[in-house]
Amino acid sequence: MLQTEKISVMNMENAIRGARNPMNSWARMDSTYDEKGNFILGENDLSLAHRLAKAGSDHRKFLRQIIVSIDINAPLYWWKEFDTYKVGTVANSCSTMHKIQSLPFTRDMFSHDHLTEEGLAALDALIAFLESERVRFNETKDKAAWHNIIQLLPSSFNQLRTVTLNYEVLINIYYARRHHKLDEWHALCRAIESLPYAKELILVKGDGAEDKH
Repeated sequence: MLQTEKISVMNMENAIRGARNPMNSWARMDSTYDEKGNFILGENDLSLAHRLAKAGSDHRKFLRQIIVSIDINAPLYWWKEFDTYKVGTVANSCSTMHKIQSLPFTRDMFSHDHLTEEGLAALDALIAFLESERVRFNETKDKAAWHNIIQLLPSSFNQLRTVTLNYEVLINIYYARRHHKLDEWHALCRAIESLPYAKELILVKGDGAEDKH
């Protein structure tokens, strides 16, 4: 399971203006803002941005200046893979160290969409033990109960992180992970496809692009 929300795309106007710096072509800028404050690329600006995006990373530096902030709720096993992307990303996560004991453990706090009946039974048994240890820790402050929670917490536990990255990083993520075996990557790729001007600025390698995974 992977859920995305609170998606914000920022700094597109400045990025497009910077893309025109090499040729001093600012007079050709034709983008505007609509009544809701959304930045709308004009025909000239969109054409330039698309050509630069398709020309490769050396030519599309402006994409690194289009910033995306997104809340992602996903299991720890997926976050371990996402942490591959260190350059151009920042993430603040909900803390398991400080807040793991604050809420009762329930099944919906874990990704379990592909578990068999036997797997669900095992998860439910673990959840019951984790909850008993959570209650024990809150009542007694026994550090042993807290350690049991931390060291037995499964990788299916869902964690919320607020992530900041840019359109260039999203190109790398999309083409490296769009055919990955984990459904979570497919969900993120669908979110990437929904971003403003994703077709022109992110999905630029074509169907023949090779995937890494």
